Amino acid sequence: MSRVYISIGTNIERYCHVTVALDALAGWFGDLTISPVYESESVGFEGSDFLNLVVGIDTGLSVGELSRRFKQLEADNGRTRSAPKFSPRTLDLDILTYDDSVGVVDGVELPRAEILKNAFVLRPLADIAGVEMHPACRQTYQQLWQDYQRDQKLWPVDFSWQGCQISRAVG
Repeated sequence: MSRVYISIGTNIERYCHVTVALDALAGWFGDLTISPVYESESVGFEGSDFLNLVVGIDTGLSVGELSRRFKQLEADNGRTRSAPKFSPRTLDLDILTYDDSVGVVDGVELPRAEILKNAFVLRPLADIAGVEMHPACRQTYQQLWQDYQRDQKLWPVDFSWQGCQISRAVG
């Protein structure tokens, strides 16, 4: 079994689409490790705020099979691949890491570069895998988050799934 971390993001019908993604992942993989859910401003375009989180799973599926499933789930929820890269989206699932893989695996770059670039990926990853090492730069996610220097704002939001409180808004 491989340990995989997946980012989930949405800025259209946000609570609905996060729930759809969690339901699908739980149906496919069973137990999930789920970060708090964060709200963040759009990066790279003017748009409504996103909800973002990271989920950890254990799977025997290949990177390619995971990627195909995630693309199908996105399409089933109204994601169109013809839209500009930086635009609103119903659902975005990205494989962040697959065990300690480094490089292009089944057409997917691992670890995903957004881990080091975007607070809305690094913070929730540090929340659930803080002591684990980034496969390429060999620092823990907690250390990477502590050293993070970019000016990207994000804040936890109230979110419940399957009767459990996943995260709470601060203040």
